[in-house]
Amino acid sequence: MIDIVGILSANLLYVLLITIGGTLVSFSVHFVPVGGAPAAMAQAPGIGTGTVQLAAGAGLTGLITAGTVLGLTNSIAIVLASGAVGAMLMIGSTMIIGQMVYVFGVGVPPAGGKSKYDPITKDKQDIYSSQGTEGHGLPTASYISGIIGGGLGGLGGSLVYYSLVNVTNNIGMTDLAGLAGIFAVGIFFINAVIPSYNIGGTTEGFHDPKFKRWYRAVISSIIATFMCAIIGVLAIGGL
Repeated sequence: MIDIVGILSANLLYVLLITIGGTLVSFSVHFVPVGGAPAAMAQAPGIGTGTVQLAAGAGLTGLITAGTVLGLTNSIAIVLASGAVGAMLMIGSTMIIGQMVYVFGVGVPPAGGKSKYDPITKDKQDIYSSQGTEGHGLPTASYISGIIGGGLGGLGGSLVYYSLVNVTNNIGMTDLAGLAGIFAVGIFFINAVIPSYNIGGTTEGFHDPKFKRWYRAVISSIIATFMCAIIGVLAIGGL
């Protein structure tokens, strides 16, 4: 018989940390410039794939990085930093390759469609947008926004993984790492899907009007992640 109250009371801190980590993931998705199918055809700024795929890719890279470092040290600061940097490198590399395809392959300049001037460089954008499009490529503001999103996503994902690994249990380290990874990936996907519905299609990053909806996804993710945290802690702590 699993002592539910005992397990939760002994691991309450980790339940809260998992909830914070999942919420960070949800918030981070709003920073990532996603163009979907329109971006793939150079008809909208952003990366030419979906929100969930990008968030999961960045987050999973962060989880792998954090898991590797966690095998060497249990310092939460180092683990979180490694997760954030790993995710930032992944999303940054993806945006660079995408930019090269847009500029040298398709032959279009990076230009956003949500504002006449780039919020970072103040360069004029509207005159460079092709007719019939909402812009194309990855302007500077979108790239920086994506790096921020990757960092927050990796930070949240590594925090979830770190918390699950440190739950009080009687499992061997190898099995514990695998089980914690499974739950961490599940929690990450949940918090990648929730904001994708909130964004509803394409977004250019933190300067996009859709970014103002972030609080809706965050509130939903707090509730969803808290319930997932309880299930994860009970599953690991009861073994």
